[in-house]
Amino acid sequence: MSRRILVVGAMGRMGERIRAALADHETLELGAALEAPGHPALGTELAPGVRLGADPGAALAAVDGAIVFATPDATLDVLRLAADAGVPCAVGTTGFSAAQKKEIAALAERGGIVLAANFSVAVNVLFHLARSASALLGPGFDAEILEIHHAAKVDAPSGTALRIGEAVAEGRNQKLDDHAVLAREGITGARPGSAIGIQTLRGGDNPGEHTLMFVGAGERLELVHRSATRDHFAHGAVRAAAWLLDQGPGLYDMEQVLGLGTTG
Repeated sequence: MSRRILVVGAMGRMGERIRAALADHETLELGAALEAPGHPALGTELAPGVRLGADPGAALAAVDGAIVFATPDATLDVLRLAADAGVPCAVGTTGFSAAQKKEIAALAERGGIVLAANFSVAVNVLFHLARSASALLGPGFDAEILEIHHAAKVDAPSGTALRIGEAVAEGRNQKLDDHAVLAREGITGARPGSAIGIQTLRGGDNPGEHTLMFVGAGERLELVHRSATRDHFAHGAVRAAAWLLDQGPGLYDMEQVLGLGTTG
């Protein structure tokens, strides 16, 4: 018997592809779909017996799990209700503040949450490789990250770029917040050896590209991921939701879903 999944942000770019991935899944199906109040498609039937709604409480009562791509505030609203209802959530929203991340960790103690900056299997392998390469190469290599996304993306740097930066910092036994350089302008002085640079480009309809460079004396190692569509993000999100249904409370990441662990 299929287990039912709520898609929050069902009419967005990711929501559309997640619904398509659920339609092809062997053990999961679309059980409910949410958009913001006032959305013009409210009431539309998206699957047999499933109409687009705006009431998260009613939607959560009808499902076994949820996949959430929304604004940070809307995501927190859903996660609070999901914790009360005992519904595990796979969350792909980015742009959370430190306080919001702290609240998500507290909510995860009541019900499982996979919080992923990126659900792509290949991108999460990149996180794993970034951590390992950072540890192996050591302080003689400077780390710089470049990312580009579509012009409509509202947060910068991307959550994926920040997660790559965190993985680099973890490989050095550091914290990204202490070493991140997100902008350079004017007379900046020499580059600190411990800096982790993250630069942002925006334009067109690019689904996302990330390049991690380890720049040493006379040589450079690059790890690159390029997205052509959003389908692999959607399939990863569905994979995370299926995995989470069999876990207990806790805050998980996509590397744990894939069995990669969090150490290099």
